Amino acid sequence: MKHRPVTSRRAPLSTAVAALAIAALALSFSACKRTPSPGSEAPPATSAAPADETADQFVARVNQEMRDSYTELSAAQWISSTYINDDSELLAAKANERWLTRLNGWIEQARRFEGQPMSPQTARAIMLLKLMTAMPAPRDPAKLAELTRIATKMEGMYGSGAYCTGEGEARKCRQLGELENVLRGNRDYAAQLDAWRGWHTIAQPMRKDYTRFVELVNEGAKDMGFADAGEVWRSGYDMPPAQIAAETDRLWGQVKPLYEQLHCYARTRLDAKYGKDKGEVAGGMLPAHLMGNMWQQDWSNLWDLLQPYRDAGSLDITGALQRQYRQDYSARLARHAGTPDSDALAEIERAAQLDSARQMTTRAQDFYVSLGMPKLPESYWENTQFIKPRDRDVVCHASAWDMNMAGDVRTKMCMQPNEEDFTTIYHELGHVYYYLAYNKLPPIFQSGAHDGFHEAIGDTIVLAMTPQYLQSIGLVDAQQQSHEALINAQMRMALAKVAFLPFGLMIDRWRWGVFDGSIKPDRYNQAWWELKAKYQGVAPVQARGEEFFDPGAKYHVPGNTPYTRYFLSHVLQFQFYKALCDASGFKGPLYECSFYGNKAAGEKYLAMLGKGASQPWQQTLKELTGGERMDASAVLEYFAPLQAWLQQQNEGQSCGWTGTAVATGPAAASSAPGKR
Repeated sequence: MKHRPVTSRRAPLSTAVAALAIAALALSFSACKRTPSPGSEAPPATSAAPADETADQFVARVNQEMRDSYTELSAAQWISSTYINDDSELLAAKANERWLTRLNGWIEQARRFEGQPMSPQTARAIMLLKLMTAMPAPRDPAKLAELTRIATKMEGMYGSGAYCTGEGEARKCRQLGELENVLRGNRDYAAQLDAWRGWHTIAQPMRKDYTRFVELVNEGAKDMGFADAGEVWRSGYDMPPAQIAAETDRLWGQVKPLYEQLHCYARTRLDAKYGKDKGEVAGGMLPAHLMGNMWQQDWSNLWDLLQPYRDAGSLDITGALQRQYRQDYSARLARHAGTPDSDALAEIERAAQLDSARQMTTRAQDFYVSLGMPKLPESYWENTQFIKPRDRDVVCHASAWDMNMAGDVRTKMCMQPNEEDFTTIYHELGHVYYYLAYNKLPPIFQSGAHDGFHEAIGDTIVLAMTPQYLQSIGLVDAQQQSHEALINAQMRMALAKVAFLPFGLMIDRWRWGVFDGSIKPDRYNQAWWELKAKYQGVAPVQARGEEFFDPGAKYHVPGNTPYTRYFLSHVLQFQFYKALCDASGFKGPLYECSFYGNKAAGEKYLAMLGKGASQPWQQTLKELTGGERMDASAVLEYFAPLQAWLQQQNEGQSCGWTGTAVATGPAAASSAPGKR
C-alpha cells in the first residue's frame, strides 16, 4: 500500500495552533466503526455565534451543542446498522447530513479566531474540531446530502451483501459469516475459492458510488484547506501530515523481517497440504483464498495447518468454545417438551448462541474488572447486539459504541463460538472502557490520544491472555513447560498479530493514492492487488480485472474507516503491554507476562485512558511507557523465540517473494459472479 503523500497545503486555524504543532486525530465516537460524528435534528445549521464571543467561549459552546445533539445521531446510526432497510438508511443519511452541516458551520466560525492568542487547550480543541470527521463534506448543501446518501448506501450494501447461486427452489444465498466459515474450517481448495470469490461479488455494484464518494470528500477536504481527504486523515497524529508515511515505513522496517519468516513458513505448509502448484502463486506469493480469512489479515484459522508441535499442549480455543456451545444446545434440546419443529429448533439454537456470546463477553469483562475497572452498566447487557438476528440484515462487522457520552455503551457483533470472536470481544471492550474513562472530558477531547491508541487498548489485554490465563478460565488444559509449548503459544499469537501488520499498512496506502489521484478509477483493482502483493505477499489465483472492486469487499472501505490506526495499534499494544508488565512487577520473559488481576497495572492503564485526546499523544505515551516515540522493539522482544525458530525451519528455503503485480485481464468464465 505504498506511495508518498502530497505536500500539505492547509492553512492553520491559528498561530497558537501552529506554534504548538498540533495535528490532532479525528474524533472517534465509534472507534471500530468509523462513521461521521454526532449530529442534530434542529437547527440544520450551527447556531449563530455571538459577536463578542471569545475563543474559549466558542469552544465551550461547541462542546455543549455537541453533547446536546449526540444521542440523536448515534441512535440513528445504531438503527441503520442493526436494522438495515431503506427507512433506516434514510434516517441515518439525514442525521449525518445535519451533523456535517453543523460541523462545517463550526469550522467556518472558528476561522475568526485565526491569529488570536488563546490557551493551548482551546487551540487544541479548535484543531481537533477541524479534524473531527473522516468524511470531510462539501459546503454545497446538495453535494453534502449526496455524500451522506452514498456513504449510508455503501455501508448498507456491505451489511446486506450475499453470494447467491442456483435458481428457483435451488437458489441459495450466503452472507459473510457463512462464507467465512468455509474459509475458517473447510480445507477443500475449490470450496474455499468459491466462497472467497463469492463474497467479493458483493462489492462490484459499489464501484461507481465509491468513485463519486472520493470526488465529494476531496471537495470537502479542499473546502477545509487540505489537499485531499487523505491529508485530512494524515493530519491526526500531532506531527506534520507528510511525516506519517515515513513514520509507518520506519515501523514496518522494524518488523518486516519477522513477517517474511512467518510468510515463508506458511508457504511451505500450504505447499505440503495442497501441492506446490496450488499452495503458492507465481513469485512465491500466498493464495488469497487459502489463508483462512477473507482478507488474509489474520491467519489464526490455519492453526490446524501451521501448528508447530502437535503434542505440546492444546491451544484449541475454538474447540473448547464449540464444545461448551454444543453442551448448552443439547441441554436446551433435552428440556424441550416433545419433538421440536423447525422454528423451535431455530429458537433453541439462537438461545444457545446468545448464551455462548454472553459467556464470552462476561469473561472479557472479568479481565478488565480484575484490573480495578468497573463492571459494565446493566444497559450494556440490555442493548448490545451479541449475535446475528434471524429476522433482518445487520452490519455484522464488530464495533463498539458510545451512545450518549454518559455511560450508555454497547458493542455490536454477530458472535460465534470461535477464537477469533473470543479475542475480538476483549478488543471491543477496550474501546468501551476507553469511552467510560474519558466520558468526564469535554466532548471534543473524548477520543483516543490518536486513533491507534483506541485500537491498541483491548489488544493489549489480548496479549496478556497467556496460556496460563486461558488455563485459569478453563479454555485450555495445563500447558507443558517446554520449548515446544512456547513455540506453539508464540505461533498462535503471531498468526493474529504478525500476519496482520502489512495488511494494516496497505489499505490506507491504497486510499491515500485514490484520494490524491495517483490511483485513478480505471486501475482501482489493479493497484489494490499490487499493494497486497508488495506488502503481504498474497495474490489471487485467477485474474481480477477492473470489472471487480475488491477493495469494497473489506468493510473499512465502504464504511470509510481510516486503517493506519490498526497498523499503529499493532505496534503500540506491545509497548503498552511491556509497560503494564513492568508496572505489575513482572520480571520474566515478556511473552510470559499476564497482568490479570494486578491493580497497579490497572491503575496506570486507567489513568492513560482518562486523558483521552486532551494532550498530544507523545505526552500520553510517555506517561505510560516512559518514551515519546512509537517503537516496534517490544514486538521483536516478545517474538524473539519464534523468530529464531522460524529461521531454523526456513533454513535452505528461498524466502520472500518476487511478485509485484497480478494479472488484471478479464476474469475467466468460471469466476463470473453469482447472482445477487
